[in-house]
Order: sequence, then C-alpha cells, then structure tokens
Amino acid sequence: MTLSKKSDSKPRIVVGDIDYERLCDLATGAHSRFPEVAEELQLEMDRAQVVPAMSVPPDVVRMGSTVEFRSDNAQQRRVTLVFPREADIAQNRISILTPIGAALIGLSTGQSITWTARDGRQHELTVVSVEQTGLAADDPVSQSG
Repeated sequence: MTLSKKSDSKPRIVVGDIDYERLCDLATGAHSRFPEVAEELQLEMDRAQVVPAMSVPPDVVRMGSTVEFRSDNAQQRRVTLVFPREADIAQNRISILTPIGAALIGLSTGQSITWTARDGRQHELTVVSVEQTGLAADDPVSQSG
C-alpha cells in the first residue's frame, strides 16, 4: 500500500494523548468534507508516538503552538496551529485541517518534512522554533463550544 510507504520516510513525531484523541475525532468527522487532508491527518496520528500531554517536550508542535518554519523556497513563516474554527490566515492562525497544518503537528525544532499542497506539488519545511503560547492543548477551555 503506497500510503504506508509515504509515512515510512517521514520524521518521528510526538503527540500528547489529549491532542491525539481530539485530532483522531476531528479527522474522522472531517473525512466527508475534506477527505485528502483528513486522511493525511489520520496518517500522522497513526504514526505518532503518543505520550501523556504533560510529557510533550516544549519544542514539539502541538495544538496552540506558535511555530516558525522555513520552506523549501527559503521563505520563513511564523504561524499558530489551531483547530478549524479558530483559523484566521490574516492573524497567521492556520488550521490543523490544512496540508501544512497536518504536516506540522508533532514535529520538533530542527525536523523537516515533505508535504503535498492542495495543488499537488510537494514542498519541504523545516521547523526553526516552537513556542507554547495561547491556550494549551490540554486546556479543556480551548475546545469548548
């Protein structure tokens, strides 16, 4: 199966147990509306090392993290990874249900990953820095509503 080959070449990722549960549920629920991204997010969760939320190292991208990354075209961006209802590209808040959002989850500073944009082109990004800002992924308030 080609999907498993794809995940074999990706870097190891770490995801907290609370993010893991929420993101698996989100991927399942979004499958009918966004099948490609939902499948990619589920593949990321399937290959993740799941640890207790409080054990996620501070340099690992999780929900609510602000991430600075460099893309293969030498652009550097700073974004916050959020759930879909909190996304606002004007404020650099990108949804986990975007190809780049699904690619970022679980990466740590210095790691690189190849991801496929919605236009089908492959890109590589490298995480430059990670800050844990805003509502933490293990804060139930961040998911109310």
